[in-house]
Amino acid sequence: MTEASGEQLRDLVMAASRALRRGWSTALEPWELSPHEFRALRAIDGADAGQPRLGDVAKALRIAPRSATEVVDRLQERDLVERVADGADRRAVCVRLTDKGRRLVGEMAAARDAQAAEFFASLGARDRAELHRILSALTDDR
Repeated sequence: MTEASGEQLRDLVMAASRALRRGWSTALEPWELSPHEFRALRAIDGADAGQPRLGDVAKALRIAPRSATEVVDRLQERDLVERVADGADRRAVCVRLTDKGRRLVGEMAAARDAQAAEFFASLGARDRAELHRILSALTDDR
C-alpha cells in the first residue's frame, strides 16, 4: 500500500464531507429547511434554558448577528421559534423553540441519523472505529 499525500487525504476528506452534506440537504427537502436552518434550530434547542439570545445563536452558527436575525426571522415565519424577552435584560431578545419546532427537531434528528447510518453502512465496525479515532485525532485540538 502506498502512502497517501496530504493533498490526496485532503481531497478525500473534503469529498466525503461534501457527499455527507449533499445527502443531508436531500434528507431535509421534505421539511423545506436548509442545513443552516436546522443547525439554528439545534443551537436554540441545545442552549442553556433553551432560550439563547440572538447573539448566542450567531456565535453558535459562526455568522454575523444580522445573519442570525434573518435565519430566526425565517424560522419564526414558519412557527418553529418565537422571540421572548430576556428576563435578565429587557433590552435583549431571546429565542426559543415552539412545540412545532421541538417536534420538527426530533424528526429531523432521526432523519439525519438515518442518513449518516446509510452513508457509513459500507464500513464495518472496525473501520468505523478506526475512522473515528483518526478524525478525532485530527480535530480534538483544533
